[in-house]
Amino acid sequence: MITKITPIDFQWPTQEPFLFCVHHFDYYPAGNKNFGLDSKYFSGRDMGQDFIPKDGFRIYHGGEIPGFPVHPHRGFETITIVRKGYVDHADSLGAAGRYGEGDVQWMTAGSGVQHSEMFPLLNQDKENTLELFQIWLNLPQKNKMAPPDFQMLWADKIPKITKDPKVEVSLICGEYQGQIYNESPKNSWAKDSVNEVNILLVKMKSSGIFNFPKSKSKTNRTLYVFEGQSIKINEQTISGKQALFLDSTTDLVVLANSDDVEFLILEAKPIGEPIVQHGPFVMNTRQEIYQTIQDYQRTEFGGWKWPRHDMIHGPKIEKFAIYPDGHIEKPN
Repeated sequence: MITKITPIDFQWPTQEPFLFCVHHFDYYPAGNKNFGLDSKYFSGRDMGQDFIPKDGFRIYHGGEIPGFPVHPHRGFETITIVRKGYVDHADSLGAAGRYGEGDVQWMTAGSGVQHSEMFPLLNQDKENTLELFQIWLNLPQKNKMAPPDFQMLWADKIPKITKDPKVEVSLICGEYQGQIYNESPKNSWAKDSVNEVNILLVKMKSSGIFNFPKSKSKTNRTLYVFEGQSIKINEQTISGKQALFLDSTTDLVVLANSDDVEFLILEAKPIGEPIVQHGPFVMNTRQEIYQTIQDYQRTEFGGWKWPRHDMIHGPKIEKFAIYPDGHIEKPN
Protein backbone atom coordinates (compact mmCIF):
# COMPACT_ATOMS: atom_id res chain seq x y z
CA MET A 1 0.00 0.00 0.00
CA ILE A 2 1.20 3.51 -0.87
CA THR A 3 0.92 5.92 2.05
CA LYS A 4 2.29 9.05 0.34
CA ILE A 5 3.20 10.20 -3.20
CA THR A 6 5.45 13.20 -3.92
CA PRO A 7 6.86 14.40 -7.28
CA ILE A 8 10.67 14.42 -7.37
CA ASP A 9 13.31 16.41 -9.20
CA PHE A 10 16.79 16.99 -7.69
CA GLN A 11 16.57 16.47 -3.91
CA TRP A 12 14.18 13.74 -2.80
CA PRO A 13 12.15 13.35 0.41
CA THR A 14 13.35 10.65 2.79
CA GLN A 15 12.18 8.69 5.81
CA GLU A 16 14.23 8.09 8.96
CA PRO A 17 16.93 6.76 9.30
CA PHE A 18 17.66 8.13 5.81
CA LEU A 19 18.23 11.87 6.15
CA PHE A 20 18.86 13.03 2.58
CA CYS A 21 18.85 11.74 -0.99
CA VAL A 22 19.86 13.69 -4.07
CA HIS A 23 20.12 12.66 -7.73
CA HIS A 24 22.92 14.45 -9.58
CA PHE A 25 22.66 14.20 -13.37
CA ASP A 26 24.97 16.59 -15.20
CA TYR A 27 25.95 16.75 -18.86
CA TYR A 28 29.35 18.40 -18.54
CA PRO A 29 31.19 19.37 -21.74
CA ALA A 30 34.74 18.33 -22.61
CA GLY A 31 37.23 19.36 -19.95
CA ASN A 32 40.05 21.88 -20.30
CA LYS A 33 43.73 21.21 -19.56
CA ASN A 34 42.99 21.49 -15.82
CA PHE A 35 40.13 18.94 -16.04
CA GLY A 36 37.66 21.72 -15.39
CA LEU A 37 35.28 23.96 -17.30
CA ASP A 38 36.19 26.67 -19.76
CA SER A 39 35.51 30.08 -18.21
CA LYS A 40 32.88 30.80 -20.88
CA TYR A 41 30.50 28.60 -18.86
CA PHE A 42 30.83 30.74 -15.72
CA SER A 43 28.60 33.57 -16.93
CA GLY A 44 25.20 33.76 -15.29
CA ARG A 45 26.12 31.41 -12.44
CA ASP A 46 26.46 31.99 -8.71
CA MET A 47 29.94 30.54 -8.58
CA GLY A 48 30.60 28.60 -5.40
CA GLN A 49 26.85 28.14 -4.90
CA ASP A 50 25.76 27.01 -8.34
CA PHE A 51 22.76 24.68 -8.09
CA ILE A 52 20.88 25.92 -11.19
CA PRO A 53 21.00 23.40 -14.09
CA LYS A 54 22.11 25.96 -16.67
CA ASP A 55 23.39 24.43 -19.95
CA GLY A 56 22.46 20.98 -18.60
CA PHE A 57 24.74 20.97 -15.56
CA ARG A 58 25.50 22.48 -12.17
CA ILE A 59 28.95 23.44 -10.82
CA TYR A 60 27.83 23.14 -7.15
CA HIS A 61 30.42 24.51 -4.71
CA GLY A 62 33.26 24.04 -7.17
CA GLY A 63 35.18 26.66 -9.07
CA GLU A 64 36.79 25.63 -12.34
CA ILE A 65 36.19 21.97 -11.47
CA PRO A 66 32.62 21.07 -10.46
CA GLY A 67 31.95 19.34 -7.18
CA PHE A 68 32.21 19.85 -3.45
CA PRO A 69 35.57 21.12 -2.14
CA VAL A 70 36.63 20.33 1.42
CA HIS A 71 33.81 20.35 3.99
CA PRO A 72 33.16 18.61 7.34
CA HIS A 73 30.68 15.96 8.55
CA ARG A 74 29.85 14.39 11.90
CA GLY A 75 27.23 11.95 13.20
CA PHE A 76 26.01 10.14 10.06
CA GLU A 77 27.08 8.31 6.90
CA THR A 78 27.22 9.17 3.21
CA ILE A 79 26.52 6.57 0.53
CA THR A 80 27.58 7.74 -2.94
CA ILE A 81 26.39 5.63 -5.88
CA VAL A 82 28.08 6.73 -9.12
CA ARG A 83 26.34 5.43 -12.24
CA LYS A 84 28.22 7.52 -14.83
CA GLY A 85 31.44 9.49 -14.66
CA TYR A 86 34.03 9.70 -11.88
CA VAL A 87 34.39 11.20 -8.41
CA ASP A 88 37.70 12.10 -6.75
CA HIS A 89 37.75 11.67 -2.97
CA ALA A 90 40.25 13.09 -0.45
CA ASP A 91 39.86 13.44 3.32
CA SER A 92 41.44 14.63 6.54
CA LEU A 93 42.45 11.07 7.45
CA GLY A 94 44.85 11.04 4.52
CA ALA A 95 42.62 8.75 2.47
CA ALA A 96 41.90 9.28 -1.21
CA GLY A 97 40.32 7.63 -4.19
CA ARG A 98 38.85 7.80 -7.66
CA TYR A 99 35.69 5.81 -8.32
CA GLY A 100 32.78 5.74 -10.72
CA GLU A 101 30.97 3.87 -13.49
CA GLY A 102 28.91 1.76 -11.07
CA ASP A 103 31.06 2.01 -7.93
CA VAL A 104 29.75 2.99 -4.49
CA GLN A 105 31.57 4.72 -1.63
CA TRP A 106 30.15 4.19 1.87
CA MET A 107 31.65 6.65 4.36
CA THR A 108 30.99 6.77 8.09
CA ALA A 109 31.69 10.33 9.25
CA GLY A 110 31.33 9.31 12.89
CA SER A 111 33.19 11.63 15.26
CA GLY A 112 34.19 13.92 12.43
CA VAL A 113 35.98 14.08 9.12
CA GLN A 114 36.65 16.60 6.39
CA HIS A 115 36.48 15.45 2.79
CA SER A 116 36.21 16.73 -0.75
CA GLU A 117 34.16 15.23 -3.57
CA MET A 118 35.20 16.58 -6.94
CA PHE A 119 34.02 15.71 -10.45
CA PRO A 120 37.08 16.08 -12.71
CA LEU A 121 36.29 16.39 -16.42
CA LEU A 122 38.79 13.76 -17.50
CA ASN A 123 37.68 13.60 -21.14
CA GLN A 124 39.06 16.54 -23.10
CA ASP A 125 37.75 15.35 -26.47
CA LYS A 126 34.16 14.50 -25.57
CA GLU A 127 31.42 15.18 -23.04
CA ASN A 128 31.77 14.18 -19.38
CA THR A 129 28.38 12.95 -18.22
CA LEU A 130 28.02 12.50 -14.45
CA GLU A 131 25.18 10.68 -12.72
CA LEU A 132 25.17 9.80 -9.05
CA PHE A 133 23.00 9.42 -6.00
CA GLN A 134 24.15 10.64 -2.61
CA ILE A 135 22.29 9.27 0.37
CA TRP A 136 22.73 10.26 4.02
CA LEU A 137 22.07 7.52 6.58
CA ASN A 138 21.81 8.46 10.25
CA LEU A 139 23.89 6.84 12.98
CA PRO A 140 22.50 5.83 16.39
CA GLN A 141 23.77 7.75 19.39
CA LYS A 142 26.14 4.91 20.37
CA ASN A 143 27.99 5.24 17.04
CA LYS A 144 27.87 8.98 16.38
CA MET A 145 31.35 9.43 17.83
CA ALA A 146 32.82 6.28 16.26
CA PRO A 147 36.12 6.68 14.38
CA PRO A 148 35.61 7.84 10.77
CA ASP A 149 35.83 5.10 8.18
CA PHE A 150 34.92 4.31 4.59
CA GLN A 151 34.54 1.30 2.38
CA MET A 152 34.57 0.99 -1.39
CA LEU A 153 31.94 -1.18 -3.05
CA TRP A 154 33.44 -1.71 -6.51
CA ALA A 155 31.01 -2.22 -9.38
CA ASP A 156 32.32 -5.69 -10.22
CA LYS A 157 31.51 -6.90 -6.68
CA ILE A 158 28.00 -5.48 -6.32
CA PRO A 159 25.46 -8.26 -7.04
CA LYS A 160 23.40 -7.88 -10.22
CA ILE A 161 20.37 -10.14 -9.85
CA THR A 162 18.60 -11.05 -13.12
CA LYS A 163 16.43 -14.08 -12.38
CA ASP A 164 13.75 -12.38 -14.47
CA PRO A 165 15.40 -11.38 -17.80
CA LYS A 166 13.32 -8.20 -17.86
CA VAL A 167 14.45 -7.11 -14.39
CA GLU A 168 17.95 -6.26 -13.16
CA VAL A 169 18.46 -5.54 -9.47
CA SER A 170 21.71 -3.99 -8.23
CA LEU A 171 21.92 -4.94 -4.57
CA ILE A 172 23.86 -2.09 -2.94
CA CYS A 173 22.98 -3.33 0.53
CA GLY A 174 20.62 -5.86 2.09
CA GLU A 175 18.88 -8.99 0.92
CA TYR A 176 17.00 -9.90 -2.25
CA GLN A 177 15.93 -13.28 -3.64
CA GLY A 178 18.19 -15.15 -1.26
CA GLN A 179 21.30 -13.06 -1.91
CA ILE A 180 22.80 -11.02 0.91
CA TYR A 181 25.30 -8.21 0.35
CA ASN A 182 26.43 -5.91 3.13
CA GLU A 183 29.84 -4.26 2.88
CA SER A 184 28.97 -1.23 4.99
CA PRO A 185 31.56 -0.03 7.55
CA LYS A 186 31.50 -1.77 10.93
CA ASN A 187 29.72 1.03 12.83
CA SER A 188 26.97 1.51 10.25
CA TRP A 189 23.29 1.18 11.15
CA ALA A 190 23.21 -1.17 8.17
CA LYS A 191 25.77 -3.60 9.59
CA ASP A 192 23.27 -5.43 11.84
CA SER A 193 20.81 -7.33 9.63
CA VAL A 194 18.07 -6.84 12.22
CA ASN A 195 17.88 -3.21 11.06
CA GLU A 196 16.80 -4.39 7.57
CA VAL A 197 18.71 -1.77 5.61
CA ASN A 198 17.98 -2.39 1.94
CA ILE A 199 19.31 -0.23 -0.90
CA LEU A 200 18.36 -1.49 -4.35
CA LEU A 201 18.62 -0.02 -7.83
CA VAL A 202 16.14 -1.65 -10.20
CA LYS A 203 15.96 -1.56 -14.02
CA MET A 204 12.86 -3.01 -15.67
CA LYS A 205 11.96 -3.51 -19.28
CA SER A 206 8.38 -3.09 -20.50
CA SER A 207 6.05 -5.68 -18.91
CA GLY A 208 8.73 -6.74 -16.41
CA ILE A 209 7.56 -7.58 -12.88
CA PHE A 210 9.50 -6.87 -9.69
CA ASN A 211 8.51 -8.58 -6.46
CA PHE A 212 9.81 -7.50 -3.05
CA PRO A 213 8.59 -9.23 0.12
CA LYS A 214 7.18 -7.51 3.16
CA SER A 215 9.67 -6.60 5.87
CA LYS A 216 10.30 -8.82 8.86
CA SER A 217 9.69 -5.91 11.23
CA LYS A 218 8.18 -2.46 10.75
CA THR A 219 10.49 -0.46 8.50
CA ASN A 220 10.36 2.76 6.54
CA ARG A 221 10.30 1.83 2.84
CA THR A 222 10.56 4.41 0.04
CA LEU A 223 10.56 3.81 -3.72
CA TYR A 224 11.79 6.54 -6.09
CA VAL A 225 10.78 6.29 -9.76
CA PHE A 226 13.37 8.38 -11.64
CA GLU A 227 13.17 6.98 -15.20
CA GLY A 228 10.14 5.89 -17.23
CA GLN A 229 6.61 7.06 -17.82
CA SER A 230 4.33 4.68 -15.98
CA ILE A 231 4.36 1.76 -13.55
CA LYS A 232 1.81 -0.17 -11.56
CA ILE A 233 2.40 -0.73 -7.86
CA ASN A 234 0.05 -3.30 -6.37
CA GLU A 235 -2.41 -2.45 -9.19
CA GLN A 236 -2.18 1.33 -8.66
CA THR A 237 -0.88 3.24 -11.71
CA ILE A 238 1.89 5.78 -11.04
CA SER A 239 2.99 8.25 -13.72
CA GLY A 240 6.17 10.30 -13.95
CA LYS A 241 8.98 10.80 -11.47
CA GLN A 242 7.64 10.16 -7.98
CA ALA A 243 8.70 9.31 -4.44
CA LEU A 244 6.41 6.70 -2.92
CA PHE A 245 6.25 6.00 0.81
CA LEU A 246 5.15 2.38 1.18
CA ASP A 247 3.64 0.19 3.88
CA SER A 248 6.41 -2.36 4.42
CA THR A 249 4.09 -4.90 6.06
CA THR A 250 2.67 -5.92 2.68
CA ASP A 251 4.44 -7.46 -0.33
CA LEU A 252 5.48 -5.06 -3.07
CA VAL A 253 4.68 -5.87 -6.71
CA VAL A 254 5.84 -3.47 -9.43
CA LEU A 255 4.85 -3.79 -13.11
CA ALA A 256 6.51 -1.76 -15.88
CA ASN A 257 3.51 -0.66 -17.94
CA SER A 258 4.66 0.32 -21.41
CA ASP A 259 8.31 1.41 -21.37
CA ASP A 260 11.56 0.84 -19.51
CA VAL A 261 11.65 2.15 -15.96
CA GLU A 262 14.24 2.57 -13.22
CA PHE A 263 13.76 3.11 -9.52
CA LEU A 264 15.67 3.23 -6.25
CA ILE A 265 14.47 1.59 -3.04
CA LEU A 266 15.61 2.80 0.39
CA GLU A 267 14.41 0.79 3.36
CA ALA A 268 15.45 0.50 7.00
CA LYS A 269 14.18 0.09 10.50
CA PRO A 270 14.02 3.57 12.04
CA ILE A 271 16.56 4.40 14.74
CA GLY A 272 13.89 6.15 16.78
CA GLU A 273 16.14 8.75 18.44
CA PRO A 274 15.92 12.56 18.40
CA ILE A 275 17.55 14.21 15.36
CA VAL A 276 19.12 17.67 15.47
CA GLN A 277 20.81 18.75 12.26
CA HIS A 278 22.90 21.82 11.59
CA GLY A 279 24.22 21.77 8.03
CA PRO A 280 26.75 18.92 7.74
CA PHE A 281 26.37 17.85 11.39
CA VAL A 282 23.67 15.46 12.67
CA MET A 283 23.44 14.77 16.39
CA ASN A 284 20.80 13.96 19.02
CA THR A 285 20.67 17.24 20.93
CA ARG A 286 21.26 20.93 20.33
CA GLN A 287 24.01 20.88 22.94
CA GLU A 288 25.80 18.17 20.93
CA ILE A 289 25.59 20.42 17.87
CA TYR A 290 27.16 23.30 19.83
CA GLN A 291 29.91 20.93 20.97
CA THR A 292 30.46 19.74 17.40
CA ILE A 293 30.91 23.28 16.15
CA GLN A 294 33.41 23.98 18.92
CA ASP A 295 35.27 20.75 18.20
CA TYR A 296 35.50 21.57 14.51
CA GLN A 297 36.72 25.10 15.18
CA ARG A 298 39.38 23.72 17.54
CA THR A 299 40.59 20.61 15.66
CA GLU A 300 39.26 20.92 12.09
CA PHE A 301 38.71 17.15 12.43
CA GLY A 302 42.37 16.49 11.76
CA GLY A 303 43.00 19.41 9.46
CA TRP A 304 43.56 19.43 5.71
CA LYS A 305 46.94 18.25 4.48
CA TRP A 306 46.19 18.11 0.75
CA PRO A 307 47.68 20.75 -1.58
CA ARG A 308 44.29 22.03 -2.74
CA HIS A 309 40.77 22.25 -1.34
CA ASP A 310 39.27 20.79 -4.52
CA MET A 311 41.66 17.84 -4.63
CA ILE A 312 41.80 15.78 -7.84
CA HIS A 313 44.08 12.87 -8.73
CA GLY A 314 45.59 13.50 -12.15
CA PRO A 315 44.69 12.60 -15.74
CA LYS A 316 44.76 8.81 -15.64
CA ILE A 317 41.28 7.25 -15.79
CA GLU A 318 41.91 4.68 -13.10
CA LYS A 319 39.87 3.47 -10.13
CA PHE A 320 41.63 3.22 -6.78
CA ALA A 321 41.22 3.78 -3.04
CA ILE A 322 43.92 4.69 -0.52
CA TYR A 323 42.71 3.95 2.99
CA PRO A 324 43.83 5.84 6.13
CA ASP A 325 46.30 3.06 7.04
CA GLY A 326 47.99 3.46 3.65
CA HIS A 327 46.51 0.32 2.13
CA ILE A 328 45.85 0.73 -1.61
CA GLU A 329 42.93 -1.07 -3.21
CA LYS A 330 41.98 -1.34 -6.87
CA PRO A 331 39.11 -3.25 -8.46
CA ASN A 332 39.88 -6.25 -10.63
